[in-house]
Amino acid sequence: MLNLFIIDDHPLVAGGIAMMLKDVTYLQICGTARSGQEALEFLEQNTPDIILLDISLPDTDGLQLCEQIRRSNKESRIIGLTSTNDASIITQLLQKGANGYLLKNMEREELLEAVDRTLKGKIYLSKAANEKVLEQFISVQSALQKFPVLTRREKEIIQLLNEGLKGPQIAEKLHLSPYTVETHRKNLMQKMNAGSTQHLLKMARERGLL
Repeated sequence: MLNLFIIDDHPLVAGGIAMMLKDVTYLQICGTARSGQEALEFLEQNTPDIILLDISLPDTDGLQLCEQIRRSNKESRIIGLTSTNDASIITQLLQKGANGYLLKNMEREELLEAVDRTLKGKIYLSKAANEKVLEQFISVQSALQKFPVLTRREKEIIQLLNEGLKGPQIAEKLHLSPYTVETHRKNLMQKMNAGSTQHLLKMARERGLL
Protein backbone atom coordinates (compact mmCIF):
# COMPACT_ATOMS: atom_id res chain seq x y z
CA MET A 1 0.00 0.00 0.00
CA LEU A 2 1.34 3.41 -1.01
CA ASN A 3 0.81 6.37 1.31
CA LEU A 4 -0.17 9.78 -0.04
CA PHE A 5 0.13 12.97 2.04
CA ILE A 6 -1.69 16.12 0.91
CA ILE A 7 -0.54 19.64 1.83
CA ASP A 8 -3.26 22.08 0.78
CA ASP A 9 -5.21 24.73 2.65
CA HIS A 10 -8.47 24.03 0.79
CA PRO A 11 -10.38 21.04 2.23
CA LEU A 12 -12.21 20.59 -1.05
CA VAL A 13 -8.94 19.68 -2.77
CA ALA A 14 -8.17 16.89 -0.33
CA GLY A 15 -11.79 15.77 -0.52
CA GLY A 16 -11.72 15.72 -4.29
CA ILE A 17 -8.53 13.67 -4.35
CA ALA A 18 -10.01 11.25 -1.80
CA MET A 19 -13.01 10.77 -4.12
CA MET A 20 -10.67 10.17 -7.06
CA LEU A 21 -8.83 7.46 -5.17
CA LYS A 22 -11.72 5.74 -3.38
CA ASP A 23 -11.50 2.61 -5.57
CA VAL A 24 -7.70 2.61 -6.00
CA THR A 25 -6.73 -0.25 -3.73
CA TYR A 26 -2.96 0.32 -3.74
CA LEU A 27 -3.01 3.99 -2.74
CA GLN A 28 -4.32 5.58 0.44
CA ILE A 29 -4.29 9.08 1.92
CA CYS A 30 -2.26 8.84 5.11
CA GLY A 31 -2.75 12.44 6.18
CA THR A 32 -3.50 16.02 5.21
CA ALA A 33 -2.11 19.40 6.29
CA ARG A 34 -3.55 22.86 5.71
CA SER A 35 -0.33 24.77 6.43
CA GLY A 36 3.41 24.43 6.16
CA GLN A 37 3.75 24.09 9.94
CA GLU A 38 1.21 21.25 10.09
CA ALA A 39 3.02 19.54 7.24
CA LEU A 40 6.42 19.73 8.90
CA GLU A 41 5.03 18.39 12.19
CA PHE A 42 3.47 15.43 10.37
CA LEU A 43 6.64 14.73 8.39
CA GLU A 44 8.76 14.67 11.52
CA GLN A 45 7.03 11.39 12.39
CA ASN A 46 6.03 10.04 8.99
CA THR A 47 7.61 9.37 5.59
CA PRO A 48 4.86 9.05 2.99
CA ASP A 49 5.58 7.64 -0.45
CA ILE A 50 4.01 10.63 -2.22
CA ILE A 51 3.56 14.23 -1.09
CA LEU A 52 1.15 16.45 -3.00
CA LEU A 53 2.27 20.00 -2.21
CA ASP A 54 0.18 23.09 -2.88
CA ILE A 55 2.44 25.95 -4.01
CA SER A 56 0.28 28.61 -2.29
CA LEU A 57 -0.05 28.10 1.46
CA PRO A 58 -1.28 30.59 4.09
CA ASP A 59 1.81 30.52 6.28
CA THR A 60 4.73 29.81 3.94
CA ASP A 61 5.97 29.80 0.37
CA GLY A 62 5.35 26.36 -1.13
CA LEU A 63 8.64 26.52 -3.03
CA GLN A 64 10.62 27.10 0.16
CA LEU A 65 8.62 24.41 1.94
CA CYS A 66 9.51 21.96 -0.83
CA GLU A 67 13.20 22.72 -0.34
CA GLN A 68 12.85 22.39 3.44
CA ILE A 69 11.12 19.02 3.17
CA ARG A 70 13.67 17.74 0.68
CA ARG A 71 16.61 18.59 2.95
CA SER A 72 15.44 16.11 5.59
CA ASN A 73 13.47 13.71 3.42
CA LYS A 74 15.16 12.13 0.42
CA GLU A 75 12.71 9.25 -0.01
CA SER A 76 9.28 10.78 -0.54
CA ARG A 77 8.28 11.85 -4.04
CA ILE A 78 7.08 15.47 -4.00
CA ILE A 79 4.57 16.56 -6.63
CA GLY A 80 3.62 20.23 -6.85
CA LEU A 81 -0.11 20.81 -6.95
CA THR A 82 -1.40 24.18 -8.06
CA SER A 83 -3.80 26.06 -10.30
CA THR A 84 -0.95 28.23 -11.61
CA ASN A 85 0.61 27.10 -14.87
CA ASP A 86 3.74 29.25 -14.84
CA ALA A 87 7.01 28.08 -16.41
CA SER A 88 9.20 29.92 -13.89
CA ILE A 89 7.37 28.34 -10.94
CA ILE A 90 7.61 24.91 -12.54
CA THR A 91 11.36 25.19 -13.02
CA GLN A 92 11.89 26.65 -9.54
CA LEU A 93 9.90 23.84 -7.96
CA LEU A 94 11.98 21.19 -9.72
CA GLN A 95 15.15 22.99 -8.64
CA LYS A 96 13.93 22.83 -5.03
CA GLY A 97 13.74 19.05 -5.23
CA ALA A 98 10.23 18.26 -6.49
CA ASN A 99 9.63 15.24 -8.70
CA GLY A 100 6.63 16.51 -10.60
CA TYR A 101 4.02 19.17 -11.20
CA LEU A 102 0.25 18.78 -11.51
CA LEU A 103 -2.55 21.26 -12.05
CA LYS A 104 -5.55 21.09 -9.74
CA ASN A 105 -7.91 20.41 -12.65
CA MET A 106 -6.16 17.07 -13.27
CA GLU A 107 -8.07 13.90 -14.03
CA ARG A 108 -7.63 10.78 -11.90
CA GLU A 109 -5.65 9.02 -14.64
CA GLU A 110 -3.13 11.84 -14.69
CA LEU A 111 -2.68 11.74 -10.91
CA LEU A 112 -2.08 7.99 -11.02
CA GLU A 113 0.35 8.38 -13.91
CA ALA A 114 2.26 11.04 -11.96
CA VAL A 115 2.46 8.75 -8.93
CA ASP A 116 3.65 5.84 -11.03
CA ARG A 117 6.30 7.77 -12.95
CA THR A 118 7.74 9.62 -9.97
CA LEU A 119 8.01 6.39 -7.97
CA LYS A 120 10.08 5.03 -10.86
CA GLY A 121 12.48 7.93 -10.42
CA LYS A 122 11.21 9.99 -13.34
CA ILE A 123 10.06 13.60 -13.48
CA TYR A 124 6.38 14.09 -14.26
CA LEU A 125 4.93 17.30 -15.68
CA SER A 126 1.29 17.68 -16.61
CA LYS A 127 0.64 18.14 -20.31
CA ALA A 128 -0.20 21.82 -19.79
CA ALA A 129 2.96 22.34 -17.73
CA ASN A 130 5.03 20.62 -20.42
CA GLU A 131 3.65 23.01 -23.01
CA LYS A 132 4.43 26.00 -20.80
CA VAL A 133 8.05 24.94 -20.28
CA LEU A 134 8.40 24.34 -24.02
CA GLU A 135 7.02 27.83 -24.74
CA GLN A 136 9.60 29.31 -22.37
CA PHE A 137 12.41 27.32 -24.00
CA ILE A 138 11.36 28.49 -27.48
CA SER A 139 11.18 32.12 -26.33
CA VAL A 140 14.65 31.88 -24.75
CA GLN A 141 16.06 30.31 -27.92
CA SER A 142 14.47 33.06 -29.99
CA ALA A 143 15.99 35.72 -27.73
CA LEU A 144 19.42 34.11 -28.00
CA GLN A 145 19.15 34.15 -31.78
CA LYS A 146 18.35 37.86 -31.72
CA PHE A 147 20.96 38.67 -29.10
CA PRO A 148 23.63 35.96 -29.22
CA VAL A 149 25.85 35.51 -26.20
CA LEU A 150 29.52 36.18 -27.04
CA THR A 151 32.48 34.81 -25.15
CA ARG A 152 35.07 37.17 -23.67
CA ARG A 153 37.50 36.33 -26.47
CA GLU A 154 34.86 36.88 -29.16
CA LYS A 155 34.07 40.30 -27.68
CA GLU A 156 37.78 41.20 -27.81
CA ILE A 157 38.10 40.10 -31.42
CA ILE A 158 34.97 41.83 -32.68
CA GLN A 159 36.09 45.04 -30.94
CA LEU A 160 39.49 44.85 -32.65
CA LEU A 161 37.86 44.12 -36.00
CA ASN A 162 35.75 47.22 -35.45
CA GLU A 163 38.95 49.21 -34.85
CA GLY A 164 40.15 48.17 -38.29
CA LEU A 165 42.70 45.52 -37.33
CA LYS A 166 43.21 42.54 -39.61
CA GLY A 167 43.51 38.89 -38.59
CA PRO A 168 47.35 38.77 -38.27
CA GLN A 169 47.37 42.03 -36.27
CA ILE A 170 44.70 40.72 -33.90
CA ALA A 171 46.63 37.47 -33.51
CA GLU A 172 49.76 39.35 -32.55
CA LYS A 173 47.94 41.68 -30.15
CA LEU A 174 46.12 38.86 -28.35
CA HIS A 175 49.04 36.41 -28.54
CA LEU A 176 47.00 33.93 -30.55
CA SER A 177 47.67 32.07 -33.77
CA PRO A 178 46.13 33.52 -36.95
CA TYR A 179 44.22 30.26 -37.33
CA THR A 180 42.60 30.71 -33.89
CA VAL A 181 41.59 34.28 -34.71
CA GLU A 182 40.08 33.16 -38.02
CA THR A 183 38.14 30.42 -36.23
CA HIS A 184 36.73 32.97 -33.79
CA ARG A 185 35.80 35.26 -36.67
CA LYS A 186 33.93 32.47 -38.44
CA ASN A 187 32.14 31.54 -35.23
CA LEU A 188 31.08 35.16 -34.79
CA MET A 189 29.74 35.32 -38.32
CA GLN A 190 27.77 32.13 -37.74
CA LYS A 191 26.32 33.39 -34.45
CA MET A 192 25.31 36.69 -36.04
CA ASN A 193 24.23 35.06 -39.31
CA ALA A 194 26.52 37.49 -41.15
CA GLY A 195 27.83 37.02 -44.69
CA SER A 196 31.00 39.11 -44.32
CA THR A 197 33.11 40.87 -41.71
CA GLN A 198 31.53 44.23 -42.58
CA HIS A 199 28.07 42.71 -42.26
CA LEU A 200 29.13 41.22 -38.93
CA LEU A 201 30.23 44.61 -37.60
CA LYS A 202 27.07 46.30 -38.87
CA MET A 203 24.85 43.76 -37.09
CA ALA A 204 26.94 44.00 -33.91
CA ARG A 205 26.44 47.78 -33.84
CA GLU A 206 22.71 47.45 -34.42
CA ARG A 207 22.42 45.02 -31.51
CA GLY A 208 24.47 47.16 -29.15
CA LEU A 209 27.42 44.78 -29.02
CA LEU A 210 29.85 47.50 -30.03
